[in-house]
Amino acid sequence: MALVEVEVADGVAVVTLNRPEAMNALSRALRAELAQVMVEMDGRADVRAVVLTGAGTRAFSAGLDLKELGSGEAALGDATATAPDANPVRAVEQCRKPVIGAINGVAITGGFELALACDVLLGSENARFADTHARVGIMPGWGLSQKLSRLIGVSRAKELSFTGNFLDAATAERWGLLNRVVPAGELLPAARRLAADMASIDPAFLAAYKALIDDGFALPFGEALALETERSRAANRTVSPDEVERRRAAVQARGRTQQ
Repeated sequence: MALVEVEVADGVAVVTLNRPEAMNALSRALRAELAQVMVEMDGRADVRAVVLTGAGTRAFSAGLDLKELGSGEAALGDATATAPDANPVRAVEQCRKPVIGAINGVAITGGFELALACDVLLGSENARFADTHARVGIMPGWGLSQKLSRLIGVSRAKELSFTGNFLDAATAERWGLLNRVVPAGELLPAARRLAADMASIDPAFLAAYKALIDDGFALPFGEALALETERSRAANRTVSPDEVERRRAAVQARGRTQQ
């Protein structure tokens, strides 16, 4: 049985963490398989957007497989390494295509960090988030300590990290962690529809736009604005007036269908 299942249709890949009996805990084997899958998705011309979710209804991912770590079968230092086959966050972040996280259940600690690696998060009403690093006595190594505060604010991030308390789906949406919450049975269809919208954009342009946002987010604001100016000048020089007019008409036509 594959630890990571993949289904591709109409330009959208649904990538499913497939250890439901272990709440999709991130074992060494699952991390390696996820890295391989995400490299494959990045390179496939028939994949323009990715949905990442967990098997079953209980968990997106419960995080690192602590049983494996406790048995000595895998070193903690290996798990927090930067190589994609050890670090599932890096495996997702290396994908140049949009990655939508469909959070079907709990996302705990390392699973929370994996969710934060996605570009957009949708959740079912069963989605819950918890940062239990402090309770377990392990420092985060996949970005949670820096990303979470930037997404929901420093004081809210500290509340979650210093208590280990769970954050429910409705509150996660209100705080801006989830883009929206949908009924459990509608989660994957909603994620697929959103991915299909993204897949309808030119893939090379979308990859460049994703890189601009991500690279700029990592910089101070002034430097990020300068980066946008630099890249937009280079890119927009290659666009002809005829292309702009053709695309403008297509945008207007699409807009009429969404009214």
